[in-house]
Amino acid sequence: MEASRTPALRTVAPVVALVCALAFVSACSVSDPSAGQEQSTTRAALPMAGNDLQSDYLRVIKDVLPSVVQIQASNDLGSGVVYDGNGHIVTNAHVVGDEKTFQVTTAHSEDPLTATLVYSYPEQDLAVIKLDRIPGGLKAARFGDSEKVQVGQIVLAMGSPLGLSSSVTQGIVSATGRTVSEGREGGGTGATIGNMVQTSAAINPGNSGGALVNLDGQVIGIPTLAATDPDLGGSAAPGIGFAIPASMVKTIADQIVRKGKVTDSGRAALGITGRTVVNDAFQPAGVAVVDVRSGGAADRAGIRSGDVITRLGDTDITTITSLAEALAADRPGQRTTVTFNRNGRETTVDVTLGEQ
Repeated sequence: MEASRTPALRTVAPVVALVCALAFVSACSVSDPSAGQEQSTTRAALPMAGNDLQSDYLRVIKDVLPSVVQIQASNDLGSGVVYDGNGHIVTNAHVVGDEKTFQVTTAHSEDPLTATLVYSYPEQDLAVIKLDRIPGGLKAARFGDSEKVQVGQIVLAMGSPLGLSSSVTQGIVSATGRTVSEGREGGGTGATIGNMVQTSAAINPGNSGGALVNLDGQVIGIPTLAATDPDLGGSAAPGIGFAIPASMVKTIADQIVRKGKVTDSGRAALGITGRTVVNDAFQPAGVAVVDVRSGGAADRAGIRSGDVITRLGDTDITTITSLAEALAADRPGQRTTVTFNRNGRETTVDVTLGEQ
């Protein structure tokens, strides 16, 4: 899956068809008063359901949007989510880039506030900044449980697409558990991120670091990437966006707030430096091990420099990206197998994965 960073409905046709069908039945069934009453009740229920959904939208927007801020760096603009009442704001690492200070516009500040970087963790494309002064009315967002996110769930994406602050788009959760690699072009971190939430809600430049919110008013993800379509010249593919799940956001942000850095990434690693190799037909054919970290997972399993990794568990490995994506689906301490070629001979060894 190729994706680009985002410097960040149910169709009405069946409902219209249903309304028309009901109107037709009602017009043809006037001989039964009770049936007519039932049809009238059904017709009345349809707009009522629509009003209930609209009320949910309005309630969630009123509740959560004040917790979403706009972040301005020197050369980039993105969004962030108020993490706590102490002025901590979580956002994407690619939003903060290499900078240390930022201008932040909150829902209750007429003028931008200054903020300072606490820590950036590009490996998961997450960062935390802290307001230098906490304004009145600052409201922390509520983060949901990623395990409860379901495909088909209605969600709202909140942020500052193209600099339009406090913008809201809507869609559904299209899939969960996606592993997506972020490009480095345009300031991306190059991170490979597992367990991402795919959504049809529009994710545009400036949405990065904002909030993907369910109808309970909980942040279930941080919008980060939009898929790119090679047939469209690498531009964003409409309706395919990705958000870092809330549980991972909390895991990383909690460590940064408490310790000022990430000490437990939860990301599996082999402990190697590698590069993609190609076969005689110039097709990607595996990952050549350039260096092995002493005491790491690969070192303990007997993998050496010069070995070419072709399989991790049940997954074929052809490129360094495919290896990163396979590891992103695993956990530190998990046992798996690695298949590699050494001097023309294929070998499979058991490996206990380490931590990145």
